[in-house]
Amino acid sequence: MSHADNSRTHIRVPVHVRVPVHVRDLKPADLPSCSWAGSATHMVHVGRELARAACGEVDYLAVCTPADAPVAIGGVDYAPSPGAGTLWQLGVAPALQSCGLGTVLIGALEERVRSRGLARAELAVEEDNPRARALYERLGYEAFDRRPDSWDEEAPDGSVRRYETMCTLMRKSLP
Repeated sequence: MSHADNSRTHIRVPVHVRVPVHVRDLKPADLPSCSWAGSATHMVHVGRELARAACGEVDYLAVCTPADAPVAIGGVDYAPSPGAGTLWQLGVAPALQSCGLGTVLIGALEERVRSRGLARAELAVEEDNPRARALYERLGYEAFDRRPDSWDEEAPDGSVRRYETMCTLMRKSLP
């Protein structure tokens, strides 16, 4: 035995930590701390949607930690579908996905739809995003159509290209 064994074995033990969260309106001052939600181009778009929120055209919410840091964001637009609120731009910080924050966010957005006297929520989910679709189905959303969609997307080099995808349209009656 010429050398002592200095290596250490790392054992991962699952730990469950409960952290209270609260939901509030997303504010322009929050945008720098939401870089996890998308590229600079996307965050500029979110900023424009916050201007619409200030006019009452949309609601844009944040699920926040006790330190008031947004860890999930998303909006509901009341213009696209008469009689419904359309949920869109839903996102959860990657390290916190599958912890229930998306469920909290969607519940709060649905409550905003109800508070406007609307009885239906709708959303579109990319067909290559089965995890999101499974969440929406678990929350009671049902597919009713499909359509192509597109938006500007920023590449790692800063260039902007048009991203095209196929989406399944889903809806849920809100009692």
